[in-house]
Amino acid sequence: MTVDGQGQGSAAGLHCLVTGASGYIGGRLVPHLLEAGHRVRCLARSPDKLRDHPWAPDVETVRGDVTDAASVAEAMKGVDVAYYLVHALGSGADFEDIDRRAARTFAEQAHAAGVRRIVYLGGLTPYGVPEDTLSPHLRSRAEVGRIFLDSPVPATVLRAAVVIGSGSASFEMLRYLTERLPVMVTPRWVDTRTQPVAVRDVLRYLVASATMPPDVDRSFDIGGPDVLTYRDMMRRYAEVAGLRRRVIVPVPVLTPRLSSHWIGLVTPVPAVIARPLTESLRHEVVCREHDIARYVPDAPGRPLPFDEALRLALARVREAQVATRWSSASVPGAPSDPLPTDPGWAGGSLYRDERDQVVLASPEALWTVIEGIGGEHGWYSFPLAWAVRGRLDRFVGGVGLRRGRRDPHRLRAGDSLDFWRVEEIEPGRLLRLRAEMRLPGLAWLEMRVDTDEAGRTRYRQRALFHPRGLLGHAYWWSVSPFHALVFGGMARNIALAAAEGAEGPGSRRTRRRREGVRR
Repeated sequence: MTVDGQGQGSAAGLHCLVTGASGYIGGRLVPHLLEAGHRVRCLARSPDKLRDHPWAPDVETVRGDVTDAASVAEAMKGVDVAYYLVHALGSGADFEDIDRRAARTFAEQAHAAGVRRIVYLGGLTPYGVPEDTLSPHLRSRAEVGRIFLDSPVPATVLRAAVVIGSGSASFEMLRYLTERLPVMVTPRWVDTRTQPVAVRDVLRYLVASATMPPDVDRSFDIGGPDVLTYRDMMRRYAEVAGLRRRVIVPVPVLTPRLSSHWIGLVTPVPAVIARPLTESLRHEVVCREHDIARYVPDAPGRPLPFDEALRLALARVREAQVATRWSSASVPGAPSDPLPTDPGWAGGSLYRDERDQVVLASPEALWTVIEGIGGEHGWYSFPLAWAVRGRLDRFVGGVGLRRGRRDPHRLRAGDSLDFWRVEEIEPGRLLRLRAEMRLPGLAWLEMRVDTDEAGRTRYRQRALFHPRGLLGHAYWWSVSPFHALVFGGMARNIALAAAEGAEGPGSRRTRRRREGVRR
């Protein structure tokens, strides 16, 4: 990086700080910044969640939180451009206050460190609608943008409505509603106009924002060329996906709150995420300007039309090439305590269920089954029990089992996996999952490949539960009678699937086992 007398980098080779790199947009932005020739540092509460990304060896990762001034100050050292891609949505009733304090901390530390520019991706707000009548989600996004624009550091605030890309919450909500419901009774917001934008264009604008002239300090509306209602988007999706025309009947009684629960029943997107998406559709959100083109000129065919954005997203999904998903970021309120067996754990009650199974297959064959668990492959025991537990979790506002997997065959640290998250993975040896379902305590599930002294492959499985209060103890003892069926059956069936897989994927027994697991 060349440096002038003011210590500022040239247009190429800037030093960029990215917050939210474990999330949907941040995880995609990092490789684009690297391709543009910039150096990247990622600020993350749990750096281990980033270690398995393909770009991880090419970036610097530091531990910290945007609400902690000391860690933000350390992360800002030597940085030219700071990307703010986080928000506290769903962290509790005070999430707006958390967002406000975090943004102020970020802006203050950026100024103190001599950062040249802050780049923020916010939400597009409706024109002429008083801010105090907006949803808390949109109101907080708008306030964070103002905080950055009011700071001494030049800021680029990008404001987007619906982001369309493989794995985005908006795309998956649209996809599942359209594919699963040929006839839909829908809320009134299906007739609200909005201006969707392809994730590829969002990333293009974010990368280009790093090199905007120093005197640019403003917000930009970003959107695609199409202004559509949600009804239009569902019908266009059906056409692009080759589905029959959908029948859509709007009714006036479904509020955003009720709509979010309805979406939670039909799609993998839980109510806690669906609600801000639906609330943002109460008002028309259409771009009022396209001034971004002065600094990021439109190439032919850009921004991408809605139908083309859908085709690209669907192709990625069908080819299992989804780089990040809406579920990449941690679920708000999910536990982050250390594993109870880690050094320094505070102690307390700890319940265990441990299983050990000899496997008539190679360690490699066993690992293939372990790494492919969940999603469409299921959990290898008592499917009805898993399905009921998933539905109960959705009922109480949890994520349920429908999140599935980002990739059908490969996992990486930080991946969501149904109502679990990959906390630790040692390829060929260990998979540790942390529960993100609603529980009165903390829970983990470990699956390990081992070899005994006789040279035999062994599958070792351990479920751990640290109860919280009397309700936690009662929960464990109420479900423990089913553990032999659920966890015992899981261990036996994983061992059997590995043995049958070693015979070949087309064997008759293998097909029967897979069909049984799905049922």
